[in-house]
Amino acid sequence: MAYTINTVQKITEGDAQRSYLVIECNITAPDPITGLDESFDATHIQRDSDAHGLSPLFKQWIEDNPDFPINAYVQPPPPTLKELRAQMPPLTARQLRLGLVGNDISLSSVTATIEAMPAGPDKDKAQIEWEYATSFNRMHPLVASIGAVLGLSNERIDDMWTSALNL
Repeated sequence: MAYTINTVQKITEGDAQRSYLVIECNITAPDPITGLDESFDATHIQRDSDAHGLSPLFKQWIEDNPDFPINAYVQPPPPTLKELRAQMPPLTARQLRLGLVGNDISLSSVTATIEAMPAGPDKDKAQIEWEYATSFNRMHPLVASIGAVLGLSNERIDDMWTSALNL
């Protein structure tokens, strides 16, 4: 099984300690089913301590090409509030309802908010979600719209959500 490095497009430090490199490349490898060589673009993670797989081949390539630029690691930007909210674990229906009650928000106020929506498919969907969903995602539009009607800020919903995870 012979592998070939066809091209290396970019090498970037994987972290601030330069404990690994991220290598964007094109390689040729035998297809495990047909046995025929197949070329494809790949991203390889290279650690100096790794002596298996393609690592020795890339280590030799880097030694043979000392002038090839290695891009410095760039710290990714911190996640936005929207991204952090999207990463929040879902709540079960039980956790959501206990969290509301624990924050002095009656379940009947949620039901009344849905009942006050204009008749139509959006209201029907909201009723189905409230009555039958077994889990709730923080970024679901129903969470934001009902929260807004109940006077809850996104930050307050975040705090309530996080607390409800432990219920």
